[in-house]
Amino acid sequence: MSDPVDGPEQTRATGQTVMRYHLCWKHRDLDGVMALYHPDVCYHDFFQNRVMALGELREYVQQSMPREADEALEHSDRIRLDGDTAFIQYRMTLRGSQGLVSFRASEAITVRDGLIWRVNEYASLVHETAVNPALQPSLRPAVSRLGLSARQLSFMARDLQSYFERQQPYLDPQLDLQQVAKACGYTRNQMSYLLNQVLGQSFYRYVNQARLRHVLAAMDAAVTPAKVDEVAFAAGFNSISAFYSCFRQHTGQSPKAYARQISLRVRAQDFP
Repeated sequence: MSDPVDGPEQTRATGQTVMRYHLCWKHRDLDGVMALYHPDVCYHDFFQNRVMALGELREYVQQSMPREADEALEHSDRIRLDGDTAFIQYRMTLRGSQGLVSFRASEAITVRDGLIWRVNEYASLVHETAVNPALQPSLRPAVSRLGLSARQLSFMARDLQSYFERQQPYLDPQLDLQQVAKACGYTRNQMSYLLNQVLGQSFYRYVNQARLRHVLAAMDAAVTPAKVDEVAFAAGFNSISAFYSCFRQHTGQSPKAYARQISLRVRAQDFP
């Protein structure tokens, strides 16, 4: 090991190493990132509650690094330096099935021999969506203790959406969170965290929205006016009041008014 360097020179050297490290992450340079790790590096990711040595880091960095065009890593504050330690803040954005899943992170990085020797990373998830912010309940950042990275959460969201689209489990009026989690290959706690903290909705709201989409598609495709209550029960709703509430919240109309609009539209097409 080289002799320690004190004062401004050490601080300057630390800043240069950490800036190179940050730019390699930003430009998606996996080999560049790995080349900057000290052989005895210890990386503590508090987001996943795991500690990694050099042998585990290549896969971890590859999984965490932005890949797609709309994914990004943005440096959100200047690097703050104190001798051999630097403090850096950034925002990572990864694409999920419901939009962009993002998290804010800060790292305390210790440099030794010109290489990254210690990293303590603290992250909190945030959820971005394209809906009107005035209509979206505010989501408090939440820290995961479930062993899931932000990218893994985006995969979970995609798996969940694919399962609902292909298997239509919502048609079962007795569907519960445990069944969905097991079918998608996750634990109940992981699926609950995804829904509540990342997607910003309860399990039953997510399921009822899928049921409602099924009802609307059935009403639009019906050759003759559909009996709405029967369609609702067939879609998995087990409560008419819950169905009517969900329907009005989504469409701004009652089922009867919506069906009337469909009927008028069909007549206009038949008699232009």
